[in-house]
Amino acid sequence: MPLDRITIMCFGASYAVALGLEIVQLLWPRPIQRLVCILFGVAGLLAHTLYLFVQRPILASQFGSLLFLAWILAVFYLSESIHYRQQARGIFVLPVILGLTIWAGRLDPSAARARSEADTLPEELIWGYLHAGLLVLAAVGICIGFAASVMYLVQTRQLRAKVVPGQGLKLPSLERLERMNRLAINIAFPLLTAGVCIGIGLMVLGGNQVLSWTDPRILGTAVLWIVFALLLYMRYGYHLNGRRLAQLTIVAFVLLLFTLASSHAFERGIMP
Repeated sequence: MPLDRITIMCFGASYAVALGLEIVQLLWPRPIQRLVCILFGVAGLLAHTLYLFVQRPILASQFGSLLFLAWILAVFYLSESIHYRQQARGIFVLPVILGLTIWAGRLDPSAARARSEADTLPEELIWGYLHAGLLVLAAVGICIGFAASVMYLVQTRQLRAKVVPGQGLKLPSLERLERMNRLAINIAFPLLTAGVCIGIGLMVLGGNQVLSWTDPRILGTAVLWIVFALLLYMRYGYHLNGRRLAQLTIVAFVLLLFTLASSHAFERGIMP
């Protein structure tokens, strides 16, 4: 099949099948199902990679950022599934990957590309892609923190319910999940801060001028940064416990979805 005929449906369907097998694995665990699940995940990631290579979506566009974010999370899912085959991590990561993929599939990639082909200076392109790349990497950290937070809350509930060992979801320990969440936040916040600073510089000093400072995506990013700053302050200043940290991380993830759902318009440049 020619590479240019690969569509979002191809890898989206592979991720959906992998998620379905993850659910079946919870109810009827079998080694062969785990292997088939990983194979479908690999097939989805391969098709996803080829699609990005052939179609070359603009990273700074809403369409491109969703696909690149889903791709990085797919790499994370596969590495974790192969390394921790006995744990049900995929059931928490795959819905995020599949949701981002379906979301991107509902957008019009040609519209974003048409806007990105405006006359843009080379230095603006470099800083624009750096701005978008940092925000996407920060979003990866938030998504991983979200998955770890949901697993933490589920594991906490299982321990309180005194689930018999061998039953229920096989998840990492609370200490490991809290450490995973804390690491994701510690990495995401400086990336988000750097991306926001570059974006402000492009708006104030560069040629890309946002039509309004009250743009929903700008406001969403600002609120997201404030929530992260408060989260870190409360975590290290007030020694926030793991349960509260998980809940606030989920709130940050919801704000991330709002930010991704918003697209802002520039007078010219590569940003959507």
